[in-house]
Amino acid sequence: MQELPTEWTALCALVLLLGLKHGFDADHLATIDGLTRFNSRRRRWFGRYCGALFSLGHGAVVLTIALAVGTASERWNTPHWLEAFGAWTSILFLSLIGAVNLHAVLSTAPGEIVIPVGLKGRLLGRLNQAGHPLTVALVGALFALSFDTVSQSALFALAATRFGGPGHALILGALFVLGMLVTDGINGLWISRLIARSDQLACVASRVMGLAVSGVSLLVAAFGVAKLTLPAVEAWSEGRELAFGFLVVAVVTLSFSAAVLLARRPAVRTV
Repeated sequence: MQELPTEWTALCALVLLLGLKHGFDADHLATIDGLTRFNSRRRRWFGRYCGALFSLGHGAVVLTIALAVGTASERWNTPHWLEAFGAWTSILFLSLIGAVNLHAVLSTAPGEIVIPVGLKGRLLGRLNQAGHPLTVALVGALFALSFDTVSQSALFALAATRFGGPGHALILGALFVLGMLVTDGINGLWISRLIARSDQLACVASRVMGLAVSGVSLLVAAFGVAKLTLPAVEAWSEGRELAFGFLVVAVVTLSFSAAVLLARRPAVRTV
């Protein structure tokens, strides 16, 4: 919590960026991909909105955690070991996510669309075949019951207690959910667009996004290792958390925008 901004506006901006970044998590992308494909192929009306429904279910758990931590913060102190344990856990998962998605890009045939790879989705089996809006939201809620989501929600909820009680924790939780809803919702719409076409531009678009997720995951993991092992890097990065968060989100957003533009271009007809 010491690395989070101590000024309320900066803290709100950082939490919103964390939500945007969380929506680009490979597990979100992979599961929304599966849910959108499953329901769109069956011509269900909510197919293109699976990303938003997933995010709303996920966000309900985030808000519950924020409220609970904000309420209990006066009677509970965060263990000193939790921050380091959470950092190394995030580094491990980011490294695995980066590696498996890079492998997915390299192993996909040139004429096929790259399917993003998530870790939670593999563990939770065939949840990407949920066929009702409420069950899609439930899948999102189940994905929130993991260490990375719980620890992030608890972290900014505890940070909010410097400024007030549960109300401030809920504000930060709502900002996190808003950022996540934006990226997850757009991703669901984009996947439904890719499903409607299977030409070369759609394949290129999926590779752009796959490489972006892989590259950002590996770079953030490497930077995390450097911060934890090199005091000079940790000292240099102090106070720059908001700038780093904006940079990560900007890189992924630009890559996603490029992929969307490629997918929207009309198919090239050959005579």
